[in-house]
Amino acid sequence: MGVTYKYFGAPDGATAARVPISMRPEELGGDELGMGGMFSKIKPETVAAMVLTGIQGIPLHKVPPLELVVLHPDYAVVKLPMTVVDPLRDVGEESVGAAAFIWSTVPDRGGPRDAFNVYQLLHEWQDFSYRLHDAGHQAYCLVWP
Repeated sequence: MGVTYKYFGAPDGATAARVPISMRPEELGGDELGMGGMFSKIKPETVAAMVLTGIQGIPLHKVPPLELVVLHPDYAVVKLPMTVVDPLRDVGEESVGAAAFIWSTVPDRGGPRDAFNVYQLLHEWQDFSYRLHDAGHQAYCLVWP
């Protein structure tokens, strides 16, 4: 049994905290919170580290912790720092490629190791960051087993 991560946008923590607990993962589209959402097997801590290390140049040990919004016996909701989402909107293809390469060479960290997989993932996040910005939302992650 693995853990599933559903990334979504919400205007604030109170809205994000109201994610219905009765919804099954396959039913949760994120649209009830105003976003299409994005499924991933990549932990939110890894995504934060990937962006901040590769694009912002922040050392891995300086990546800020995520904010816990809700801890429930069946799920948790965490908020990603805006410093994870915002930088992706302002970078071009070369920066995304460089960030993928940088992340693929960082020792002692989790997540994808292949630079091309990281590159594809960063592009998905870049698209997600545009959608969040256009909706005026912040990034959250619903975590459940």
